[in-house]
Amino acid sequence: MESVSVKSAYEREELLNGCQAVSHAVRLADVDVVAAYPIRPYTEVMDQISKFIADGEFYAEYIIADGEHSQFEIGKHAVSVGARAFVGSSGTGWMYATEALVATATDRLPLVAMCGNRALDDPGAFGVEHNDALMLRDVGWNLVWVDTAQQALDTTLLAYRIAEDPAVMMPTAVSLDGAFLTHSQHMVKIPTKEAVDQFLPPYNPKVKLDPDNPVSIAPQANEDWVMEIRRQNYEAGKRAKGVIYRAYREFNEIFGTHYENPFFEEFMTADADFVLIGMGSIAMPAKAAVKEMRRKGVKAGYISLHWLRPFPTEELRKALSRFRGIGVIDRDFAIGTPDLGGVLFHEIRSCMYRSSSRPNILNFISGLGARDTSIEDCMRMIDIVSHAKGDETEQVVTWIGVRE
Repeated sequence: MESVSVKSAYEREELLNGCQAVSHAVRLADVDVVAAYPIRPYTEVMDQISKFIADGEFYAEYIIADGEHSQFEIGKHAVSVGARAFVGSSGTGWMYATEALVATATDRLPLVAMCGNRALDDPGAFGVEHNDALMLRDVGWNLVWVDTAQQALDTTLLAYRIAEDPAVMMPTAVSLDGAFLTHSQHMVKIPTKEAVDQFLPPYNPKVKLDPDNPVSIAPQANEDWVMEIRRQNYEAGKRAKGVIYRAYREFNEIFGTHYENPFFEEFMTADADFVLIGMGSIAMPAKAAVKEMRRKGVKAGYISLHWLRPFPTEELRKALSRFRGIGVIDRDFAIGTPDLGGVLFHEIRSCMYRSSSRPNILNFISGLGARDTSIEDCMRMIDIVSHAKGDETEQVVTWIGVRE
C-alpha cells in the first residue's frame, strides 16, 4: 500500500465523548469480534459500536454476553483462534471478569479492553476511581490511562499495534476516567481507514487454536513448567517498552501527531522546582493550577503519567530527579499500605529509591467516587509540596476534599 500523507490521514473532525472516540477506533481497527455487556460508564461504547454495525459502517461478530465473566471469556477465546477482539467494562463488572482477565494475560493473548474507571462497590457509586484497572497491574496486562477523547481514539489504535506485536503478545487495557472523560465531549480528529490500515497490520498470531493444527494453550503445568512460563511473560513485559516507542514513532509519522514521550507528558516542568504527577483527567485542573501558582511566583509543573505497565522506570527516575518536591495524586485507595499511601504513590516512591538525587515525595488522595478535584485543590497540593521540609515528622499522605 502506498504511504498515506499526513494531510490525508484524517477524514473529518467531530465533537465526541471518550466512549464514542474508542468506538471509532474499534471500527477503524477492523475488529472481528465484539463481546458486550452493559455497565456504566462503559456502556456507550457497545451502544455506538452496535449502531456502526446496524448502519453498515462496520462488520463484526457482535455477541451480547450474559455477564462480564462470559464477555471477557468470549474475547479471550476469540483472540486465541486468531480474531481481533474488543471488550470493555467498569468497576465491579471488571472485577467479576477477573478470572478471565488473569487467564488472558498468562496465556499471552493480545485482547484489547476499555476500562471506564468506576468506584468499586459497596457503597454503590458510578463515579471514577482507578482501583478497578489497578487490580491487574502485576499479572501481565499493559495498562494505559488517557487524558482526552483524542488520546482515547489514538491510544486504542496504538494498543492493538502494541499488544499484537510478536515480541509482546500481551493484553492491553485503555483506561478512561468515568464521566469526566467517558461522557465529556472533545473535538476529535477521526483518521481515514487507509491511514489506519497503514499503521495497523492484520492480526496474524504465530500460535492459535486451529483444528487442523492442534496445540495446547493453558495446559496443566504445575512445578514442571510454571516458572519458565512466568519468565517468558516477564521477558515480554520488558520488551513491550521498546515496542511502545516504535509504535508511537510510526503513529507520529503517519498521523502527524506529537507524542514525543509515549509514557508520560510534562507540562511547564523545564524550570520547575515542584511538580504534581497523576493519571487521567486530573490533568486538566492540575495544569490550570500550575498556571495559577506560576502567577504567584511558585515554579510548579505537572506530569501526566500514561503507561503504568510497562512502568517507565528509568525515564521517570531521570525526569523526577530534577525537582525539589513531588506530589503524587492518587485517584485510588490502598488500605493498610506503608505510610498508608495510594497505589501510584508507592510506584513513584519505589521508582525513585535508587535515584542519587531523591526529592521529597508526598501523596494526595483525591477525587474518589467522582468527587471533583478543583483547581484550588491542586493549588493546595502544590503549596503543601513547596513548603514541605522532608523530615520524619512530616505528614506523608493528605486526603484532599474530604469532610472530616
